[in-house]
Amino acid sequence: MTYKLAISAALILLRFHPSAASATLKPETKAAWEAYLAEATAAMQARLQPGARFLWLDDEPDRMEDIHKKGPYISPVGPHIPKKVPSGLIHDWLGVGFIPNVKIEDVLVILRNYDRYQQIYRPGVIASISHGTDGAKDLFSLRLVNKSAVAKTALDADCEASYIRVDERRWYGVSNVTHIREVDKFGTPEERTLPEDQGTGLIWRLSSFTRLEERDGGVYAELEAIALSRDIPAAFRMIVTPIVRRVSRDSLATSLHQTKVALDESMAHRSQETPAQ
Repeated sequence: MTYKLAISAALILLRFHPSAASATLKPETKAAWEAYLAEATAAMQARLQPGARFLWLDDEPDRMEDIHKKGPYISPVGPHIPKKVPSGLIHDWLGVGFIPNVKIEDVLVILRNYDRYQQIYRPGVIASISHGTDGAKDLFSLRLVNKSAVAKTALDADCEASYIRVDERRWYGVSNVTHIREVDKFGTPEERTLPEDQGTGLIWRLSSFTRLEERDGGVYAELEAIALSRDIPAAFRMIVTPIVRRVSRDSLATSLHQTKVALDESMAHRSQETPAQ
């Protein structure tokens, strides 16, 4: 149940905003994103300090019990989400769950099998390829699309991800889209890839943080998915914001479920290959 690169976040506006007019990422929008991401990164790093709570689940005593009783928790990080910034919106969502009867290594195998993303996360991901590693970073590319959109628009994303071992039972990951380009009129003879930071502004930037902890006979997994998109016109904001939040929740829930299915299939296949003692 961890869902690399916040694929769901990339589909928020692909589903909601299929006919948005052309836009260009503005310097002030980019600066607001960088400031927000710096704060989120500092908050993640604070959880790695001695004596700090690594998991969000441990911040309050009832959260762990709720996850076991009610299943995955999916919510914006606060009531201000999506957050209005100059000419843009920042979407910041947290997905948390527990996967019984697995080890962290089992989860990491799924998360780092980038070539299979096009199978695991279909139909949102229609192409995926690993480019190996660059030092401590995994490099890979994805093509994201929502086939239910009225106007077929896809996104080509170049991505990097780092997974760091904290100790024998805890890992964390940081993922970023380093380049993202819109594919205009996707699936038609007029299909073309637009220059970076130009297009409808469905998604300008994507990042995520993952925390994994092995205990209680399984793995607790937390994913914070953060995305930057163009703004919603003020006249429509009150109507559209609840839709964006609902679609965000549904998309993240789908990605969590898809990851869990991939884990179940992997564990079942492994048990079949293991000879009886």
